[in-house]
Amino acid sequence: MENTTEGKWDSLPVKLHDSIMQTLDELGFTHMTPVQSACIPLFMRNKDVAAEAVTGSGKTLAFVIPIIEILLKREDKLKKMQVGALIVTPTRELALQISEVMGQFLKKFPQFRQILLIGGSNPIEDVEKFKEQGANILIATPGRLEDMFRRKADGLDLTLSVKHLEVLVLDEADRLLDMGFEASLNVILGYLPKQRRTGLFSATQTQELEKLVRAGLRNPVRITVKEKGVAASCMQKTPARLCNYYIICRAEDKFNSLVAFLRHHKHEKQLVFFSTCACVEYFGRALEVLIKNVSIHCIHGKMKHKRNKIFSEFRSLKSGVLVCTDVMARGIDIPEVHWVLQYDPPSSASAFVHRCGRTARIGNQGNALVFLLPMEESYVTFLSINQKCPLEQMAPVSDVVDVLPKVKALALADRAMFDRGMRAFVSTIQAYAKHECSLIFRVKDLDFVALARGFALLRMPRMPELKGKNFPEFEEMAIDTDSIRYKDKQREKLRQKLLIELKMKREERAAAPKRHNDKNKAWSKQKNRKERRRKTAAKRNRDEGSDMDDEDMKELLKDTRLLKRLKKGQISEEDFEEQLTGGQKNQRKTAGPSEDPHSSAGEDV
Repeated sequence: MENTTEGKWDSLPVKLHDSIMQTLDELGFTHMTPVQSACIPLFMRNKDVAAEAVTGSGKTLAFVIPIIEILLKREDKLKKMQVGALIVTPTRELALQISEVMGQFLKKFPQFRQILLIGGSNPIEDVEKFKEQGANILIATPGRLEDMFRRKADGLDLTLSVKHLEVLVLDEADRLLDMGFEASLNVILGYLPKQRRTGLFSATQTQELEKLVRAGLRNPVRITVKEKGVAASCMQKTPARLCNYYIICRAEDKFNSLVAFLRHHKHEKQLVFFSTCACVEYFGRALEVLIKNVSIHCIHGKMKHKRNKIFSEFRSLKSGVLVCTDVMARGIDIPEVHWVLQYDPPSSASAFVHRCGRTARIGNQGNALVFLLPMEESYVTFLSINQKCPLEQMAPVSDVVDVLPKVKALALADRAMFDRGMRAFVSTIQAYAKHECSLIFRVKDLDFVALARGFALLRMPRMPELKGKNFPEFEEMAIDTDSIRYKDKQREKLRQKLLIELKMKREERAAAPKRHNDKNKAWSKQKNRKERRRKTAAKRNRDEGSDMDDEDMKELLKDTRLLKRLKKGQISEEDFEEQLTGGQKNQRKTAGPSEDPHSSAGEDV
């Protein structure tokens, strides 16, 4: 099946409701995509569907339309609190987007109500809204939906409401599993009636996804949508109208190149992907200062209440930059994105494909660019083989200006920016260490000094990966970084208070009597530690075939047994010292029986 238009809506083997046709015409959807022409008739004929299609292929309408058609054809009309359709999706942004599309169609069907159940809002408010307004269509993220099923004590019996469920849709199902929602999905499926139609939509197929298909679908019809002119054995996973580029630049030049590129494309809509939330916070703030007269927005997974508002604002813009993590990589439909920029290669090859899919959606033209370090260039070959995703090299960005001194000035002017930079650097190295393609992305190959320069750091951070390493070639700023103040007066006041408390604790510690070292401890306690070392060394020597003679070994075992008796209180310290040091006194009477020479006395030492 080719990813081109598949004819007009009236060519479907099933007739769509007149109001649905009217809404499609109003929204400008004159022709179907392959996934729509394949899924809609199957859904409406009571078939379960498992659809795999490249990102941007129009999967949302492939389930929104049949949901409404199925609910319209019910003999018993749904009551206020009866849920007829449930759509589960991995992120709140995608849920919002689906809700918007569903809302466009429901304008002509006022008998149906939808409700959005996602994170970032008060769950009690969701409960009250559901009780007051009711809902026939639920659009939800897994965590919030699972929580709602457990709100019976708050007056919401969602288990009873879903007894009339007709359709379940799992959108971006592979992403649901990638994000760790498998347990939540199993809980949710347990609440739902077995007699239902189920649609599972994804951009990729995995073994975990296959398990979900077997668990949640009954004899599903499998649909795979491929790109035009691409053989089934080598299916391209990115949209055909996507121009995919890569650029090679040194670590210290990377951010300068990004800024220059964004300045060249000021009047376009662009997404910039970073690997971590900390990088979004740091570089997003820097871009706000460095790129004038451009709307810069930031979104990452640790944002709670702001995400929905930021997402809606950016979607409505004609031009601007959205700095984000992979929370925006799947299923999100942002109109007219001209460029997808990947400042950091994602942790997995499949995530690369999904990031690119934010542009060139539903037959439109789009561009994607990934920034690579010289040692990462083999990633291009890896993508072409692993993901069937060919990339073309782009010439170096022109008119690159060194903006890093300005970023350093931001850090010097506000400790919040200094902190962000340190966290961003640390998080980048940690993310690099976890990269799926570890043969190409290796921490040991990183030039930490060049990377730190590219982050405009004032000094090298303290972190395990840098422990024991010296960086004489890194020029730290001639400033005590503790003297950098927060612009936020309340935050700075709190920091100063904490610094005073820390200073007092250090002074108290310095004035306190020094802890006794081994030389001041009881001789027997010193011996305890020494014997432990001797025993460990003896065991190692035995294992390695040591030349230690039998007499030495017997002596060591005897000393170890004596120490064990002392610890058990079977002999006094005086007896222990006498027997250990005076050979003629070893025959003295001791409390307790003698130890088996093969006992594991050392385990108690």
